[in-house]
Amino acid sequence: MQRKERLILISMCLSLASVVAAMTSLNVALPDIARATGASTTQLQWIIDAYSLVFASLLLPAGALGDRLGRRRVLLAGLTIFGVGALIATQVNDAGTLIAIRAVMGIGAALTMPTTLSIITSAFSADSRDRAVGVWAGVAGGAAIVGGLASGLLLEWFSWPSVFSLSAVLAAVAIAATLRFVPSGIGQRVPIDAGGAVLSALGLTAIVWGFIEGPSRGWTSPTVAGAFAAGGLLLVGFVLHELRRDEPMLDPRLFALRGFGSGSLSIFTQFFALFGVIFVVLQYLQFVLGYSPLQAAAALAPASVTMMFVAPRTPRVVERFGMRRVGPLGLTTVAAGLVLASTMGVGSSYWMLGGALALLGLGVGMAGPPATTAIVTSLPDDKQGVASAVNDTAREVGGALGIAVLGSVLASHVGHMGPHMDPQSLVDGYQAALRVGAAALVGGAAIVFWRAPRSARRRTPRSIAPASTATPTRTARRGSAVARVRMRVASRP
Repeated sequence: MQRKERLILISMCLSLASVVAAMTSLNVALPDIARATGASTTQLQWIIDAYSLVFASLLLPAGALGDRLGRRRVLLAGLTIFGVGALIATQVNDAGTLIAIRAVMGIGAALTMPTTLSIITSAFSADSRDRAVGVWAGVAGGAAIVGGLASGLLLEWFSWPSVFSLSAVLAAVAIAATLRFVPSGIGQRVPIDAGGAVLSALGLTAIVWGFIEGPSRGWTSPTVAGAFAAGGLLLVGFVLHELRRDEPMLDPRLFALRGFGSGSLSIFTQFFALFGVIFVVLQYLQFVLGYSPLQAAAALAPASVTMMFVAPRTPRVVERFGMRRVGPLGLTTVAAGLVLASTMGVGSSYWMLGGALALLGLGVGMAGPPATTAIVTSLPDDKQGVASAVNDTAREVGGALGIAVLGSVLASHVGHMGPHMDPQSLVDGYQAALRVGAAALVGGAAIVFWRAPRSARRRTPRSIAPASTATPTRTARRGSAVARVRMRVASRP
């Protein structure tokens, strides 16, 4: 990897870590925020979830916007919105205002995350791209855990606004690094798919909102059921709308490509397990083992350390054994970690959990890079913003669903969590939740093994002549993504 590429990679990972860490950094600060702002339990939940909701819902339009306007420009806009929002939050003492600011920060995060990956995949040479994607995937997974640990350390000496101060400082440093090391790019002159952007954003908003509210309101409540129904109809409308366009924001037929479809499913399954397990394990550590928030955050370190160590080295393993073997093996390794962790009881030692978390980090480190590489190498360079956004949307929606489903399994055994609950009931729910997560991972691994290509390398379709000599079809002359999908699918062996 050349020095210029290393500097770009550092800049992109810093930007990525800033917005990913903000998803979990406030979890340990909620008691302080409640005392300072008088926030209710519902308001505290939305101080956390407003960010994730907006973040996940706008990823697809934000990725397409980066392709259109230029990725460096969109990245700088996202970091500015995120950093200014964090800076304003340090001066806020009202829960409703804090919820609104977190939503604004989610807009900045949505503009930031997909552009970091698309800049890497378009700016790096073929020899170093896979390794860079591996580093990116490790940071994407590990930063969520590191964010909670960093916040816990800050709260040992400072009050809760210091968490937002850290986000603002990280954003400022990331902006400076982007201006210094990332070359400016020119966007593609294609029509903006406003209809697709609105339909996808509203549909994902309704779905993610339903996942967030389901555990508290009840999965069969009219409000939650209505949100899922509305979200489903909007996403069906999005699919029909995209199929009719010559220049769709995201052609649904892309999921017929082996790499694109299996990679998206793998990312979804990984973060369904990872985010759900983080939520469940934190409750176990604090309510059963009696850990403080800082101790609980630090206890998750084996997962993040292993993940960030393994992920950059995984592309070499994939080159030797193929992504069809490495990716599913990573998912089953995570499942093995969850099964091991599910044997923990009321008086268990942390060391068994530490080993289980190391397996979790090892598995995600193995499964993440080939899945991300499979997604981004399925699309041409001018669609890397959309490819990156699909990768990130699978991650965020999978994480939201994981927290909702595994959290609901835990709650079904415990009811109300508090100082007077029965520890054994929480252990029962904890064990059941981890087994559900393990079952989902095994099922996902089987499908990924069946659908994944043997190699994630981008290949020129054998039935298509080079662009300079080929006779393009009418659709191809319009630059249609549909034509590219058909040509790629037709060229598969």
